[in-house]
Amino acid sequence: MRTRELPGRGERVADWFDGRLGVHTLGRKYLRKVFPDHWSFLLGEICLYSFVVLILTGVYLTLFFHPSMNEVTYHGSYVPLNGVRMSEAYASTLDISFDVRGGLLMRQVHHWAALVFVAGMLTHMMRHFFTGSFRRPREVNWVFGWSLLLLALFEGLFGYSLPDDLLSGTGMRFVNGALLSVPVVGTYLSMFLFGGEYPGHDIVARFYSLHILVIPGIMAALVVAHLILVVYHKHTQFAGPGRTERNVVGTPFMPVYLAKAGGFFFLVFGALALMAAVASINPVWSYGPYRADQVSTGAQPDWYLGFAEGLVRIMPGWEITLWGHTLVLGVLIPIVVFPLLLVLIGVYPFVEARVTGDKGEHHLLDRPRNRPVRTGIGAAWISLYLVLLAGGGNDIVATRLHLSINTVTWAIRIAVLVVPVAVFVITRRICLGLQLQDRERVLHGRETGVIKRLPHGEYVEVHEPLSQAQLHTLTAHQRPGELVRHEPPGNPR
Repeated sequence: MRTRELPGRGERVADWFDGRLGVHTLGRKYLRKVFPDHWSFLLGEICLYSFVVLILTGVYLTLFFHPSMNEVTYHGSYVPLNGVRMSEAYASTLDISFDVRGGLLMRQVHHWAALVFVAGMLTHMMRHFFTGSFRRPREVNWVFGWSLLLLALFEGLFGYSLPDDLLSGTGMRFVNGALLSVPVVGTYLSMFLFGGEYPGHDIVARFYSLHILVIPGIMAALVVAHLILVVYHKHTQFAGPGRTERNVVGTPFMPVYLAKAGGFFFLVFGALALMAAVASINPVWSYGPYRADQVSTGAQPDWYLGFAEGLVRIMPGWEITLWGHTLVLGVLIPIVVFPLLLVLIGVYPFVEARVTGDKGEHHLLDRPRNRPVRTGIGAAWISLYLVLLAGGGNDIVATRLHLSINTVTWAIRIAVLVVPVAVFVITRRICLGLQLQDRERVLHGRETGVIKRLPHGEYVEVHEPLSQAQLHTLTAHQRPGELVRHEPPGNPR
């Protein structure tokens, strides 16, 4: 008589968790979820892994940073600043850089990860924009991603300001000027933010709370919600043989994609560590502590806020007086245009759906050439951003090119009006030309470069017919979309 074997310890632990959390059911459903294979999907993973690195390095830095503006006299390892009066925030930043084991490396990994995080998000969103993956049912997820980008801009500004060095203090002067330009309530906003007359004594402590607690908490919640919606809606994919609006062709999450994702995380972490080890960034000891009566030469914000400063630098110094109040339009107009440029990205999915009347669900991606207007708008927005980024460093451009700063400023003012329109028109024409090229390939096949002489003496080039897979990819956008809106709940995978 055979006796029933007792379950092992691992099986008992698994049964305990399954009985209370239902992990077996969830695992059976989601661990075999299919992920498409395409290099562009790695952009979102770069954002996620950079965010994880930011959290890990940020926790380490909080152990040694003192968010206080109380004045102390520095006596540390950096001899040139010994005996100089400075805030505790700046002194602790110097201590992290020179006296804490691994502190400088952690500071630089943190800063590089922040730059890569924002760059990854912007590139990730542009990939979604140009391929149309923001369409129904993913509009809400697009808004989540846009909110993460917006929060990351301010999170970077707050973190950039914490060391209280001369460069970051110059940025705070810019923020104070923008607040003061707001009609009626500008003075009150400045007093509320800085806790009194600029620069006050509380701004570092306030930014510290926002930087390590409030904004990261909101961003973490948005990341979780974003990933949940990705799983719920299933992944989009490019058109190809066997790919429809109702399925996903790729590799399963467990074990294939999980192994790839784990390896890619260490690649991203290693790349950030290498950048931090070989490329210095934000050397605060070179700038010195912040003083309200000094301005750092060649002060430049991080790249993702350079276009905001560019708006202010190229704007004429206009002022008008209404009912006894002076409106500084040279600053007020840029701080109104700045959020409008970002809002344009956030609301675009809803605008496109309304203009085109497209209310159907979409799980197959567009090729950018097949949506020339959308592609032109995206390219125009990027060109405007780059022009304004150059405007944010007009003094550096003038110095490097040995030009008058007035000449550079006027060139950028003209470019802001001309370049986006020109880029839109050129991009749209390029897309239409690529469509015609695809049409010729579908009708006549691929050019082989082989010249053949016909019996009557005419020379023609031999064309090779395209494969069925290539024909499918090139003509997928011309076929009517499959009706998926009446599918039963559950979004089949």
